[in-house]
Amino acid sequence: MTALENGSELPSNVSPVLEIDAFPFRGLKISEEWKQLESIEGRTICPSCKKSRKYFCYSCHIPISEIQNFVPKVKLPIKIDIIKHAREMDGKSTAVHAAVLAPDDVRIFTYPCIPDYSPSEHVVLIFPNENAVSVEEVCKRFSRNEGEPQSKRHCTDISRQLVHRAVFIDSTWNQSRGIFKDPRIRALPSVVLKSRLSQFWRHQAGSPRWYLATIEAIHQFLVELDAAQSVASPIQENEERRKELEYSYNGQYDNLLFFFRFMYSKIHTLYDHEKLR
Repeated sequence: MTALENGSELPSNVSPVLEIDAFPFRGLKISEEWKQLESIEGRTICPSCKKSRKYFCYSCHIPISEIQNFVPKVKLPIKIDIIKHAREMDGKSTAVHAAVLAPDDVRIFTYPCIPDYSPSEHVVLIFPNENAVSVEEVCKRFSRNEGEPQSKRHCTDISRQLVHRAVFIDSTWNQSRGIFKDPRIRALPSVVLKSRLSQFWRHQAGSPRWYLATIEAIHQFLVELDAAQSVASPIQENEERRKELEYSYNGQYDNLLFFFRFMYSKIHTLYDHEKLR
């Protein structure tokens, strides 16, 4: 038997899925300051757009003044672009979490507004399709200098990121397929993530549990990228670089789930857990 947070116990023969649902954030280094959000009552006027907001402004991508001092700021290893469907409601989208928590590295665009991406930028699209490859595979491809004979190709320096920017589509599954048809999007190399059970409380009816909320997908990608960088990196020239290869993920991007963790707790306090599946 395993003790749960609420004092009850989990049978030792429980399935992996039930165990994940019982401890969805176990092992993640999410700041415990999220609990302070529970004390926020009422709404606050955003100092930028002057609109009434709670917790953060989903238009200006800034936390309200009451929580600015304890909301973590996350530094990402690459840039993240989010292409949002026009019908996706800002106030309900978890994409905004990324822009609030990592303001220096995250941009949100509303389709059909899409930046111009150069092939030399090493930009990838996180979207499952017939041509999508794993994060590890795309890093291996980017680690080689294309255009040279195979015998002359060599890997990039470990200090350089193999992926420079990742693009995510923020929409329902049906809407995302429409955006993917845009030639500007289809031109990007596609990446598919490893299966991970979503803990999102507004799960799309009929879709499998591994269809992640946008903020979950961003977090999952960064965790996989961290591991893939080492696999795709060249043989080290010295001891210092060898140690860099041995580096393992240490939770440095887990605070991207700061608001997600709070809202998960809030929703599951108000509603029956099983009915949210």
